[in-house]
Amino acid sequence: MRYTVISADCHGGADLLEYRDHLDRSRHDEFDAWAAGYEVPYEDLKGEDGTRNWDSDRRLRELEADGIVAEVLFPNTIPPFFSASSLGSQAAAVSAADLDRRWAGLRAHNRWLADFCAAAPGRRAGVFQVMLHDIDAAVAEVRRSVAAGLRGGLLLPGTPPGSGLPPIYYHDYYDPLWRACTELGVPVNVHSGSAAPRWGDRPEDHVLFMLELRWWDQRTLRQLILGGVLERHPDLKVVFTEEGLGWIPGRLRAMDGFVDSMNASAGGGELAYGAQVARNLSLRPSEYWTRQCYAGASFMHPSESAVRDSLGVETIMWGSDYPHTESSYPFSDAAIRFAYAGVPEDEVELMLGGTAARLFGFDLARLARDASRIGPERAAVSAGVDPATLPAEVAKCPAFAGVTPGSSRTRWVDNRKA
Repeated sequence: MRYTVISADCHGGADLLEYRDHLDRSRHDEFDAWAAGYEVPYEDLKGEDGTRNWDSDRRLRELEADGIVAEVLFPNTIPPFFSASSLGSQAAAVSAADLDRRWAGLRAHNRWLADFCAAAPGRRAGVFQVMLHDIDAAVAEVRRSVAAGLRGGLLLPGTPPGSGLPPIYYHDYYDPLWRACTELGVPVNVHSGSAAPRWGDRPEDHVLFMLELRWWDQRTLRQLILGGVLERHPDLKVVFTEEGLGWIPGRLRAMDGFVDSMNASAGGGELAYGAQVARNLSLRPSEYWTRQCYAGASFMHPSESAVRDSLGVETIMWGSDYPHTESSYPFSDAAIRFAYAGVPEDEVELMLGGTAARLFGFDLARLARDASRIGPERAAVSAGVDPATLPAEVAKCPAFAGVTPGSSRTRWVDNRKA
């Protein structure tokens, strides 16, 4: 028997010029002028490897060869009128016209993505994008994207200093967005890199951007819980993707400790603010996580499998990060066997596909036929993998941290107990 694998973290987007057909006609001349002087900034979007982002047949073929039957599709390529991937931080718009152009570019990406998902019925859940500077327009785009068949949910943009946006997600300004996602039954996605600012273009700026990525995402988790967003919107679902798992239990314990101490405090002086926040919450922070939050665990590692009970195994979803250079492709079978050796089958089933199917609306019965042909064998996953059988190329992927390919001396973490 085989597992049904849904990657909760893949990436894609149109070839640059392909976006033209998805823009309003009134933007075509403007797009042509922009595209004529544009140079793609990322090496993995150039040449033959770049086609993995938009070649539907190739993508299906390679994912199947990797044991993956369906995917959640985050952006990767450059939308019209942007200077870099919209998944990363952006320089502030220089004018209202610049902001309007970016809106047009994101809408073009969402339209392309709906067509791309429709080309593989039932196997792709596209994550759509909005800008937050006009919250009514953002809500309208959420509704349009869901109506177009995009089931992956909203990619939450960052609100860094200088963006002109309320920097706190618990501000009343954002409530219409949370209501719309709740009403339509789609999650809000927080992806590594989408909330962190870049302070400049010096080498130090890039290093600090990488080091601070997770801090900004942790800040989002604190804001949504302690700021009362999850309290006010109890059916809202939030996914934290490609950020690892190890930090989450500690942050939840810290917030639990804060709320518990504030509830027990008389609340004098500065403590009065904390006591008021605690009184506004009907659950402990860890209980909000269990009820409403998920981890898109790209590069799942045995050390993370071992702490699964502290998060709730039903909140964890495996991801390959295809087609990024650091993805587990084409070694996802080995990555899954490494991460889940000895883990009970029912738990592996949830993390590899069951939870993602429920959250993003995949039909497991529909996927079963392909999964029975290409999915990883259950017995092989339980048995793990011998590092002596792995090629040196696996070192590119964080899922294999600590593995010495070609050596049988590596010992796996016992994942059977948290």
